[in-house]
Amino acid sequence: MARKGKDGIIKGAAQIAIGGFLAKLIGALYRIPLTNILGGEGIGLYQLVYPFYCLLLTLSATGIPSAIAKLVAEKRASGESPSAVFSTAMRLFLAVGGASTLLMIFLSPLLAKAQGEQGLTYGYFALAPSVITVSAISVFRGYFQGEGDMFPTACSEVLEQLVKVAVGLIVAYLFRENLLRAVTALLFAVSVSELAALAFLFLRFRKAKDKRLEGEKASPVSKRQVLALSFPVTLASLLLPLSGLVESVALVRLLKGYAENAVALYGLYSGGAVTIVNLPVSVCYGVAVASVPAIARAAVEGTGVRKKLLYSLGLTLALSTVAAVGLYFCSGLAVRLIFRSLSENERRILVRLVKLFSVSAVTLSATQTLSASLTALGKPSHSAISMGVAVAVKTGLGILLVRNPSVSVYGAVIAADIAYMLSFALDFFFAMRLTKNKK
Repeated sequence: MARKGKDGIIKGAAQIAIGGFLAKLIGALYRIPLTNILGGEGIGLYQLVYPFYCLLLTLSATGIPSAIAKLVAEKRASGESPSAVFSTAMRLFLAVGGASTLLMIFLSPLLAKAQGEQGLTYGYFALAPSVITVSAISVFRGYFQGEGDMFPTACSEVLEQLVKVAVGLIVAYLFRENLLRAVTALLFAVSVSELAALAFLFLRFRKAKDKRLEGEKASPVSKRQVLALSFPVTLASLLLPLSGLVESVALVRLLKGYAENAVALYGLYSGGAVTIVNLPVSVCYGVAVASVPAIARAAVEGTGVRKKLLYSLGLTLALSTVAAVGLYFCSGLAVRLIFRSLSENERRILVRLVKLFSVSAVTLSATQTLSASLTALGKPSHSAISMGVAVAVKTGLGILLVRNPSVSVYGAVIAADIAYMLSFALDFFFAMRLTKNKK
């Protein structure tokens, strides 16, 4: 039986946060020996395949867990079996993931040629199976989350990284004399790691199948219902990467107009400050995940909806505020530990960027939880609207501010801070309006 109330949210959030932190830590440590084996060129080839892969994952997997978690939680709260939710979602997203995998295979020769590395075609082939695999993984994770069981999600994330590291380091070392073969083998190791995670989730599901799928009745769930919830989440998830793509062109061109180190400045912002600030946001992600089934159940039961929403938001604000204060006062230490190769001047710039950006650790984390809550309330389109407004402000204001040499790259951070505050305010307004009569 799914855990309810505050204890369930805290326990679920803690499991997701710990699993996510361990997975990120393993992934970060993995880069050290991998870079030593392959060098900068090998890592560069490895990274070339990821932009298109990440785009396909966003399209075929991003909105799945929260949408399915909401539907499963609603079924359980209504005394029904969620079996129809699982079967419909699995058929739907296997089809979507399968189409995306085929698209990646079909386009791989063109992509590799456009990147000037025809040999990467086989790298795309090696990674392509991961797309459909991740779609299936997302369905399982959403299902377990809807049941209030966050452990399978957390454990599968750690397992993915462990298998990727173990297999990846072995094949990288074996094929180190031929970079293209080594990179292809590394990308295949990613596919193997996703299969391992899928196998774990499948076995976990089978073990508890009889208990989880029992119920007095199981009313059908249409594919349209699932897509209506997942598509707005996917759209919102696409907006930030697309704005990042626009910024990578526009901001660098503007910076080059008055700064010789334009690319370095943009790198300090996008690869430095954004990376550091996203760490507490990723930890707070656990609260967002745990809030979906709790709020969805409360909505069906007709009691405690706003109370659970405000509790999840309060927990997020408490965690993220502590993190933001820590980032502000310890930014110098964080920069020295994480980015040791930077020059003294680059460190000073990055420290200032992190201090300016630390407020977004709070607003982004809160927006993340509110977006999940809006999905649980059946209104994911509201969070897509607020994120769309925020991205427009972030991109437009960022370009306007960075044009000024006296503001420089700091303008991108100021614009992002304002945009994320706006997104938080809009999501909070929507959430309060939707729960006005649902204390």
